[in-house]
Amino acid sequence: MTNVVGPRAVFGVVVPSTNTVVEHDYWRAGIDGVAFRAGSMYIENPTMDGDAGFEALLVQIRASIDDAVRDVLTAEPDRMVMGMSAETFWGGVEGNAAFERRLEGRTGLPVTTGASACRAALQTLGVRRIAVFSPYQPVADVEVGRFFTEAGFDVAAITGLRCPTAMDIARVDEARLDALVAELDGPDVEAIVQVGTNLSFVGQADRLEAALGKPVVAINAATLWHALREHGIADQVGGAGSLLRDH
Repeated sequence: MTNVVGPRAVFGVVVPSTNTVVEHDYWRAGIDGVAFRAGSMYIENPTMDGDAGFEALLVQIRASIDDAVRDVLTAEPDRMVMGMSAETFWGGVEGNAAFERRLEGRTGLPVTTGASACRAALQTLGVRRIAVFSPYQPVADVEVGRFFTEAGFDVAAITGLRCPTAMDIARVDEARLDALVAELDGPDVEAIVQVGTNLSFVGQADRLEAALGKPVVAINAATLWHALREHGIADQVGGAGSLLRDH
């Protein structure tokens, strides 16, 4: 339900308690009349080192998501936005659809997930062959690649940064990401896609798009874009990539 600070929309945003980037990116976009109410999924042990560590992190997310959603609903939002991405890619296209159905049933609201937002973004941008990077461990990159492949994209490469903790994701600097994108890019790659919502990349993606001459999709820009456009808000945003600026 709209209010004084969100007369156009209030979006509920669900993030891990370790995440410092999603809310920063959304508020920085400066969408006039759109407000965000965040709910945190409690992460007691942020270790995600190795496949077993990453899967243990997902167990914590799954155990705490309902409480985070409960908290967000007290603000009576108009839409739910998942400010975490790995779980939304799990199980491929059907896994994502099942996740969305569960959240929609729980909240009675439309839901934006990272996986669906990225798929819609790439379809809008008209690209098929992509290279993807994440802060994840191999077990999660397999699921990300599976989703994009099942969604009809040709995944040329996927690389995970293997961050040892959830907080370390937000500590990855621009130089490392510049180097990673340079490794992934090639003449046969039509777009670069970044997943992992605690990885700060929105402004950097905008810069890299200009340098590379092709779409570079940051997941936080994609989820914000999807939530806005699905809600009928067509505001264009500069400095956050071509998706929010031109589409």
